[in-house]
Amino acid sequence: MGNIYHANAKTTAKIRTEIQNSQESIARLADRYSLNPKTVHKWKRAGRQTDGVMGPKNIRSSLSAAEQKIICEFRRVSKFSLDDVYLALRDKIPSLTRSNLHRCLKRNGLSVLPVDENAPRTRRKFKKYDIGYVHIDITEVRIAARKCYLFVAIDRICKYAYVELHEQMTAAIACEFLRNVIKDFPHKIHRILTDNGAQFTYALLAEHLRPQRNHPFDVVCSENTIIHKLTKFRHPWTNGQVEVFNKTLKKHTTKTYYYETIEELKRHIMAFMLLYNFQKPLKALKFIPPYASLIEWFKLKPQIFNKNQYHNFVGLNIYSIVLPNNFTSEIFG
Repeated sequence: MGNIYHANAKTTAKIRTEIQNSQESIARLADRYSLNPKTVHKWKRAGRQTDGVMGPKNIRSSLSAAEQKIICEFRRVSKFSLDDVYLALRDKIPSLTRSNLHRCLKRNGLSVLPVDENAPRTRRKFKKYDIGYVHIDITEVRIAARKCYLFVAIDRICKYAYVELHEQMTAAIACEFLRNVIKDFPHKIHRILTDNGAQFTYALLAEHLRPQRNHPFDVVCSENTIIHKLTKFRHPWTNGQVEVFNKTLKKHTTKTYYYETIEELKRHIMAFMLLYNFQKPLKALKFIPPYASLIEWFKLKPQIFNKNQYHNFVGLNIYSIVLPNNFTSEIFG
């Protein structure tokens, strides 16, 4: 790759080397190369053949030197993305913004992380839909040597989620879970994506083994004018929305804490879901919680909602809405 010169440069690296190695006078060199004597004098004493660094010598920043060291070390150790670093440190460094964080990383050669050769290939982006495209999955958890199953539903667009814990995973439970999802979600559901499990479909059965009637899960979808879509067999990443949420949910519950009874786990899951849906800022939503995203959608398209979203705030919040005493029990049973 050749040298990149300043746009107004009158000399090349070869000319600069010849000037530095020549024993002729400044005037003779200036005449030979058709240069200003000041330019010849500059390169005679430069000691280099490359252009100097442009820009200010002392860079001013709202971040202190100690704060910049903390940011750089955190980036090196964690290997977080720019947005994840910003989320992790914005409460610790009050003057931190996404812009000065990017400039700090760029100055220190950390704006681009090295490419991981073992990283999975880039996936195509989802097709754009309105809210109401729900991903559903079942994941196994263990409590005191007992096996249980988490039924999870999450909206692809607004990330609003609903979870139930059961001791079995049958088609009947899956259908009842779907009915509860339809009741709990404040907006209309137009599509559902599941895997090819027997709880959701007969698609993996041989044709001569399939019952003549439709699968009960498909019947519930038809009753509510919902399109039921299936992932490609052995391609779990196509249902990645709910797969990632499963990992997050288990990381904050069964992977970290011990529970003696199912009721203890249910109470903790309920607390996590209230925090997630109403308070947790998500990068995919530009750092607002799922319910705040629902409010934005309600302003844009109130016709796709079942009720006024301003009447559905739970617990302590900044909106100062007076709630009835039995509000939580009515919604969450």
